[in-house]
Amino acid sequence: MADTLILVLIDGLGLQSACEAMGYMNALCEARLARLHPVRSELPSLSRPLYECILTGVQPVHSGIVDNAVVRLSTQQSVFHLAANAGLRTAAAAYYFISELYNESPYNAVRHRFQDDAGKPIQHSCFYDNDSYPDDHLLLDAEYLRRRHDPHFLLIHPMNVDDAGHREGGHSPHYRNTVRRLDSLLSLYMPAWLEQGYQVMVTSDHGVNGDCTHGGTLPQERDVPLFVAGDRFNLDCMESPDQTMLCGLACDILGIEGHGKPTLPGFLR
Repeated sequence: MADTLILVLIDGLGLQSACEAMGYMNALCEARLARLHPVRSELPSLSRPLYECILTGVQPVHSGIVDNAVVRLSTQQSVFHLAANAGLRTAAAAYYFISELYNESPYNAVRHRFQDDAGKPIQHSCFYDNDSYPDDHLLLDAEYLRRRHDPHFLLIHPMNVDDAGHREGGHSPHYRNTVRRLDSLLSLYMPAWLEQGYQVMVTSDHGVNGDCTHGGTLPQERDVPLFVAGDRFNLDCMESPDQTMLCGLACDILGIEGHGKPTLPGFLR
């Protein structure tokens, strides 16, 4: 059975900060309207490799996207490819790395910031290339895409948490307060998404360590959250998916075939 899915990929959000600073998202869990699963990121714990991992289910060492400096189109089948090939509508409000992986590489802001092309994997998009692009603007971009194009799969990818971590570290007040602000923004949109029947996954690529960076094996860099909400999720499921399973989970929700990674039995209703 096909459903509509919103994937919120919060760049740089570590698990501990998600547990301690996201009051709204944890309130949904306490009310049994959502569930939080811990996820261990793949390696290296860098953005572009992990975008590719989350959206294709392929580990960086096998995809070849092993560093942020690898600038080329993906050679894998992403959720965007599979959904578009199945006749579904796709959209993204996201950092320009996503465009370079699945639509156009290299990115040119003048040509590629706004895209409406039914022939591309990401058919409708608002991309940005400044790490400090405000999260509230990004959520507005996403809501515009959702209301105008009614996508079956929408990626929302805010960057301010990662930017705060790089500026002052993953244990800093600035970082934690940026997480709190994003949680507050989500509280303005999530109720309508859930009321309108969307399945929602809120996760991250990696966390940020005390050295203001990431890429290694520390728990602060690898441990990330996965919040799930919507009537397709079994909130009694105790097991947590691997990061490589998120693509397959998205495909299962969208009712599309073509992805070989198994998801956990009982994770979905």
